Amino acid sequence: MSTRTNRTRMLVAAAFAAATLTLTACGSGEGVKDEGAPVGSASTSTPTAATKPSGPAQKASGGTSTGAGQADPASSTSEGAAGGAAGSSGTTGSRGSSGSTGASGSTGTSGTSDSTGVSGSTGSKDSASASIRCSSASTRMAAAVVSRPLNHLLLTITNTGSKNCDLTGYPAVRFDGAQSVPPAFEDSKPQAVVTLAPGESGYASVLLSAADGSGSGGRTAKSLAVFFGGGASVARPSLPAQGVYVDDSIGVSYWQSTMADALAW
Repeated sequence: MSTRTNRTRMLVAAAFAAATLTLTACGSGEGVKDEGAPVGSASTSTPTAATKPSGPAQKASGGTSTGAGQADPASSTSEGAAGGAAGSSGTTGSRGSSGSTGASGSTGTSGTSDSTGVSGSTGSKDSASASIRCSSASTRMAAAVVSRPLNHLLLTITNTGSKNCDLTGYPAVRFDGAQSVPPAFEDSKPQAVVTLAPGESGYASVLLSAADGSGSGGRTAKSLAVFFGGGASVARPSLPAQGVYVDDSIGVSYWQSTMADALAW
C-alpha cells in the first residue's frame, strides 16, 4: 500500500514538474521558436531604440531585422546613396543622349549656300565681249580711188580678230615721205566711237586735191602709210599703179561706221 502511494506521489510530482517546465518555456518565447513560427510574423514586431544593441551587435541585429522587412538606418542610407548614384547616372545618360540632338545645329552650314556667289563669274563673259583698240595685228586695210566725190580716196579697215575693236579718232596718212599729216574735218567726228565686231569694217575718206584745181604743191604719190590706234599701229595699203595726185588741200575724215558717212566729206 505504501509502495503504491509513493509511486503515485512520484508520478504527480513528475507531472507537476513537466507542467512547470512547459509554462516556463511558453513564457520565455523559446517554445514559439522551437515550434517553427512563420517568418512573416517577425514583421509584426516593432523594434524600440531602447532595446536596439549598438556596435557589432547592431550589425547582426540589423541584418536580422532587414531580413524581416525592417529598414535599417545605416543600411538604408548606404543603399539610398547607391540608388541615388545609380539614378543620377541614369539621368546623366539619358540627358547625354538627348543632348546629342544638338548635332542638328550643324544645319547652319547651309549658310555655305552663299558659295553661289560664284555666279559672279559671268563677269568673264563681259570681259570677253569688251572691246580693244584696233591695231594692224587684228585688221586689214585697203585703199581705193572712188569716182564720186571727185579726188577722193576711200580707206576700208576690217576687223580680222576674234574680239571687238574700237576705231578711235581719225587716220593719220602720209603719202610717200611727207613730213606732216593732213588735218581732219572736225565736223565729221562721230557721236560715239566706232566699234567693229569680228568681220565688220569701218571707213574713212581722204580728200586728195581740190576739185577745181585751186590747190598748190601738187604731186603724184606712189605709196601710203596710215597710222591709227593712237599712232601705235601702221598699215601700208597699196595705191593704184599710176599713183594718186595730191596737193595742199588734202584732208581726212574721222572713222565712220558706214561708207556713205565717210564719203560725205
